[in-house]
Amino acid sequence: MNTQLDRQIKEFYDASSGLWEGIWGEHMHHGYYGEDGNLKKLDRRLAQIDLIEELLTWADDFTTNPPQNILDVGCGIGGSSLYFAEKFGAQVTGITLSPVQANRANERAKAAGLQATTDFQVANALTMPFADNSFDLVWSLESGEHMPDKAKFLQECYRVLKPGGKLILATWCHRPTTAKTPLTREEEKHLQDIYRVYCLPYVISLPSYTEIVEQCGFKDLRVDDWSTAVAPFWDETIASAITPQAVIGLLKAGWKTIEAAISLRLMSEGYRCGLIRFGLIAATK
Repeated sequence: MNTQLDRQIKEFYDASSGLWEGIWGEHMHHGYYGEDGNLKKLDRRLAQIDLIEELLTWADDFTTNPPQNILDVGCGIGGSSLYFAEKFGAQVTGITLSPVQANRANERAKAAGLQATTDFQVANALTMPFADNSFDLVWSLESGEHMPDKAKFLQECYRVLKPGGKLILATWCHRPTTAKTPLTREEEKHLQDIYRVYCLPYVISLPSYTEIVEQCGFKDLRVDDWSTAVAPFWDETIASAITPQAVIGLLKAGWKTIEAAISLRLMSEGYRCGLIRFGLIAATK
């Protein structure tokens, strides 16, 4: 790993991914609860699959031209990647900073009979080990917040996409700001607490992301804020974290994972007060 932040992210996900899979399943991201956030789900995992499907439909339903070579940036243990490999019959490559995640994703691919069409590897999204024009879809579901250089990250996404390829980005943001409405001292502290717990360098607003994407040369931009639709995820996660199984798993995972679980309310409260936003960008090279 090249930086202290890389090591922190690696160690965080090395320690916590097994617990997450055991308690919350293979999809390490928000769920979708309807446009107004009031759609109740009997199974939180179904809400996470719904988020994938809703994102695909929102960005481009791919019914007439499904992607055949997909890059999943920040692939976790392969939740989205394996879903795409099966859904589209595509070749899918996933990258993560965590060897534990990459190994587990490859194990899961083998168990699902998808090892021939998937590949999971440890790689840094700021210096991707892929040739230019390699993929027709770059998928980044809640990995952008970990990137210490958002512009470099999006430049790399642009570089590895084929001409006409699609970027689908969903990421944690903070609220839009202006010269007259900067982040308050209390908001800055709230964000700093989130950064510390979840190994984030910083987050930016959705308008700031949009500006970077345009500067990279992307076209046909679609931008949206789904904060209301995903915010219930955190209360669902908090409720599931107090079960005996979860408590035992947390104790085994270590202090950093325990701290992250204790701090789940930082995200819940961040959405509630409008500080944390769930930003979406779809764009074409």
